[in-house]
Amino acid sequence: MTARRLVIEADGGSRGNPGPAGYGALVRDAVTGEVLAEVAESIGLATNNVAEYRGLIAGLAAAAGIDPAARVEVRMDSKLVVEQMSGRWKIKHPDMIPLALQARELAESLGPVTYGWIPRGRNAHADRLANEAMDAAARGETWTRRTEEEPPPAPPPAAAPPSTEPTTTLLLRHGETPLSIEKRFAGTVDTPLTPGGLAQARAAGLALKDRDLDAIVTSPLSRCRDTAAEVAAATGLDVRVEDGFRETDFGAWEGLTFAEARDRDPAALDAWLADPDAAPPGGESFTTVSRRVRTALDKLKVRYRHRSVLVVSHVTPIKLLVKDALGAPMPSLYRMHLDVASLSAVDWYADGPATLRLFNDTHHLER
Repeated sequence: MTARRLVIEADGGSRGNPGPAGYGALVRDAVTGEVLAEVAESIGLATNNVAEYRGLIAGLAAAAGIDPAARVEVRMDSKLVVEQMSGRWKIKHPDMIPLALQARELAESLGPVTYGWIPRGRNAHADRLANEAMDAAARGETWTRRTEEEPPPAPPPAAAPPSTEPTTTLLLRHGETPLSIEKRFAGTVDTPLTPGGLAQARAAGLALKDRDLDAIVTSPLSRCRDTAAEVAAATGLDVRVEDGFRETDFGAWEGLTFAEARDRDPAALDAWLADPDAAPPGGESFTTVSRRVRTALDKLKVRYRHRSVLVVSHVTPIKLLVKDALGAPMPSLYRMHLDVASLSAVDWYADGPATLRLFNDTHHLER
């Protein structure tokens, strides 16, 4: 007799990372697509990764309750969980180790279990369940599964209905600096703009002065603040500083070229290139940067809902935003090139996937 095939879709989220968190998971029949189980829960204060693992655990438990002998395919938009559970990435964070062990014990109680990454837009059902659980907790309630006949719970009074009108981020990389000319790691070191970089910032300001912009948000580092100031002078807009959009802290590699970093510590550089959880010595991992960039974006989308915002930032935060907009895996960062003072644009929809509308545009620098 052929084993039953089940599909688990799981997700988790944190509003603050760490912050109020919750997970959602569902089990489908792989042949018919019928939803056989839905689970969701608020888990108090936690990180995104903890919530995602909790969603996986709940999904595996639900599948075991349906058919312990089933062949199971797990689908998640968390590259971290998928790669760690597949055995391709090491589990280093102490909070993740017991959760991964629990998930593996559950998986071993089932038939064969495989793990696959899917874009965030294709994981909307599990994402909705996680948000329903967090919303219920915010109202002082416990999430319960609703039947098809039941309408969704009324949103909190302050919540706006879904809309097809996006929040638009126009992403401007800062102008040229002495370190960018020499292609050196420039993270949290506060390097200034060169005269050429200042001219690039002014060119960006001239190009943007007639754009329909509502606000300017910038990284706290001076090369971004000075770039933002030139745009503000041209547009008349105020500038708001958001720490989450600062560049990666490259630790011991600050000021080095790629070749110099490899000469000093080739093993560390190879690990950094292979694993988003790996950090430069004394620095930040891409996973850590991704969390704070997502938090900064969430804050921006609340403050400037359905408006257009210029974000003046750096290579890594801009690439991470583009990656998330495309639903691409973390290694896609190494396949993108961003020029100094280049412009990119993303539309973020509250009720659908994001859209990349522009990438690495430098036409304004050619005038």
